[in-house]
Amino acid sequence: MTGFDPPMQEVQAAVELALAEDVGPLGDLTSSLVPPGDITAEITARDSGRLAGRACATEVFRQVDPSVTVEWHAADGDPVAPGQRLAVVAGPRASVLTAERTALNFLSHLSGIATEVSRYVAAAASAGVGRARIRDTRKTTPGLRVLEKAAVRAGGGDNHRMGLSEWVMFKDNHLAGMSIADGVTAARRSWPDRIVYVECDRIEQVEEALAAGADALLLDNMTPDGVQACVARAAGHDCLLEVSGGITLETVAEYAATGVDFISVGRITNSAPVLDIGLDFGNVPVNAEEE
Repeated sequence: MTGFDPPMQEVQAAVELALAEDVGPLGDLTSSLVPPGDITAEITARDSGRLAGRACATEVFRQVDPSVTVEWHAADGDPVAPGQRLAVVAGPRASVLTAERTALNFLSHLSGIATEVSRYVAAAASAGVGRARIRDTRKTTPGLRVLEKAAVRAGGGDNHRMGLSEWVMFKDNHLAGMSIADGVTAARRSWPDRIVYVECDRIEQVEEALAAGADALLLDNMTPDGVQACVARAAGHDCLLEVSGGITLETVAEYAATGVDFISVGRITNSAPVLDIGLDFGNVPVNAEEE
């Protein structure tokens, strides 16, 4: 296990649901017809990227058949290259075939997130100035948030709040019925030990939030020049600054150079392309593109 692994109970629950969906009530009809006996197979990267999801893949094989072994040759967070052997799987042929697609689905999806995050991290660092860290958001696949946020860490990013009970965060729709000052005061009264975030889309709101004593500001859908003005206005305040809203690989360096602490990007979890990873029996691809 690595520091990028999600809690094991979350892994077990997600794998159980995925296998129930894929195997169904009658089991794997096709694999029940293959010749008996043990086999050895390799999990291989077919594209460049960053690995994540080992715990999920291992758990898939374990739940299908505890006699299947998985020996990993790369760790979550490692860069991988086309043709690189990631793991060796050994056990009954039918069991390996039954587990294959679900294991690869977890690996490809989570590695795709880690890969996309690593691209944003590298692009932000290319600014050469600033200290901005890449963060995820709550734009995650329902039921897979803990797994996807672990993949973000494997890609070199940071996690925003896990859920609504972690921080107090006033966004524009919350503030439609109250002032920033009233919201921050109510939060301090009800949840004195919680971080209080305020979303701002103009500098006047930044000034209100700073005056109210907010712990952190989310600068939403601002231009880099607008963000830089807010950074200057917040100088001398003990307040974290985060920027969000439509930030791409092409623009992230410009935002990183403004001096903000964090850059949150929803697309690193909700739009990351999968990383192509396959499972091969010897030199014969078992898992060609399927329907």
